[in-house]
Amino acid sequence: MNLSQLHPAKGAHKKDRRVGRGPGSGRGKTSGRGHKGQLAGAGYKSMRGFEGGQMPLVRRVPKRGFTNIFRREAVILNLDRLAKITGTEIGPAEMAAAGILKPASARVKVLGRGGIQEAKTVRAHQFSASAVKKIEAAGGKAVILE
Repeated sequence: MNLSQLHPAKGAHKKDRRVGRGPGSGRGKTSGRGHKGQLAGAGYKSMRGFEGGQMPLVRRVPKRGFTNIFRREAVILNLDRLAKITGTEIGPAEMAAAGILKPASARVKVLGRGGIQEAKTVRAHQFSASAVKKIEAAGGKAVILE
């Protein structure tokens, strides 16, 4: 392979349209811009989303709801994934060490999919009601972290 032998794929490179080259070219005189008008002059720039005076799409569509800037998102983990961790104490540090929690500092919410066989103390920021019920049924404890 030689750098001098590289070339774009067939059909990838297209020659630019040459405008203003006389009446025989089909794009002479006004160079495809028509007569007068806002778009005919040099230096015309359209505002993003501008639709020629028509109400822009972003203003036509209805707005719904709002975004809560104070929300605190939690990483969701189910009991079937926590059951694979060995040991009686399971917290965010143990989850991160097992590779099921990427940032160890993330908030954790435990949901009740699957089950847990041994008695384990699970420490997390939030629990679903079914998760607490299953953990306690196995003889363990669900401890809420702050």
